[in-house]
Amino acid sequence: MSRLESMRRRLSAQIDGINWAAALISDTPGDVLEMGLGNGRTYDHLRQEIPDRRIWVIDRVLEPHPSCVPPAEDFLQGEAVDMLRQLAEQGHKMALAHYDFGHGVKELDVAEGGALSPLIAAVMAPRGLVLSQQPLIGFEQIAGPDTIDPERYLFYRAPAA
Repeated sequence: MSRLESMRRRLSAQIDGINWAAALISDTPGDVLEMGLGNGRTYDHLRQEIPDRRIWVIDRVLEPHPSCVPPAEDFLQGEAVDMLRQLAEQGHKMALAHYDFGHGVKELDVAEGGALSPLIAAVMAPRGLVLSQQPLIGFEQIAGPDTIDPERYLFYRAPAA
């Protein structure tokens, strides 16, 4: 599979996964967390599909398309470890989190996802959902939409309490 085909598969998985998760969290209280803003495409889709939730965004730099800049009060610029700790200390809980950090080197990405997993868990609402390109630990892995290859995108549910 070419890199272009892989990107198409990733983008389709993100769209289908977010749409699926938005319906599942309708009765789950909490905010939404986008970990890794990048160009802002996924953030923009989250805004469209979940317009009534506060969407927190974590990234080291703010470089999205101009139409995808989050409100200043919702953008946490810095290292994920520090920003996740800050959210937890302030008592924020997420009904949905989208994990999109990555270096592009599988071993580094997997290690980072594992290291951040406990910090992500600390900000999740009971039974909240996490969508991720990388394996995470400490969550119940669940089946996502039938349209997504289970090896391409991963879906997790936070513990009940």
